[in-house]
Amino acid sequence: MLKFGQHVIQQSCVFWESKLSFAFVNIKPVLPGHVLVSPKRIVPSFTNLSPEENVDLFKGAQQLASLLKTHYKTESLTLVVQDGVDAGQSVHHVHIHLMPRQAGDFANNDDIYGEIERVDSTTSEIRSEMEMESEAMIYKELVKEMGITS
Repeated sequence: MLKFGQHVIQQSCVFWESKLSFAFVNIKPVLPGHVLVSPKRIVPSFTNLSPEENVDLFKGAQQLASLLKTHYKTESLTLVVQDGVDAGQSVHHVHIHLMPRQAGDFANNDDIYGEIERVDSTTSEIRSEMEMESEAMIYKELVKEMGITS
C-alpha cells in the first residue's frame, strides 16, 4: 500500500514501481488507459521534487507511455501535470496523468482538460476496486513482457 496525498493506494492497483516512483490505475479515468505516475514521497509541488525524483518520475512516465501506446494501438498520448490548486491539482501530491488518445475521442482535443476537472469534481464515476485491480493486472503483465525496469 502506498500513499497518494491523503489517499491510500492498494498494492493491487499499482502496476509499476521503482525506488522513487510508482504507477497506478486511476479511480476516475477520463479515457481508457488513463493512469497516474507519482513519486513515492509525498511532494505537493513539482518544484519540490529532488533531481533524482524528477529523473525517476519522468523516466517511468516515458517507459509507461510506450506501454500504453502499444497496448491501445495509438501514436498519441496526453501527459498532464497540474501543479497547484489554480492549475486544477485536486490531490496535493505530484503526479503525471498519462492518457492514450484516439482520433475523435474529443471534438476539440483540448476539451480533455475540462473533462479532467469535471471528472475530478464528481463522485459518481468512481470505479470498483475489482475493476481497478483487473486493469492493473493487465498492465503488470505488459510491464513484464516489455521489460520495463525501474
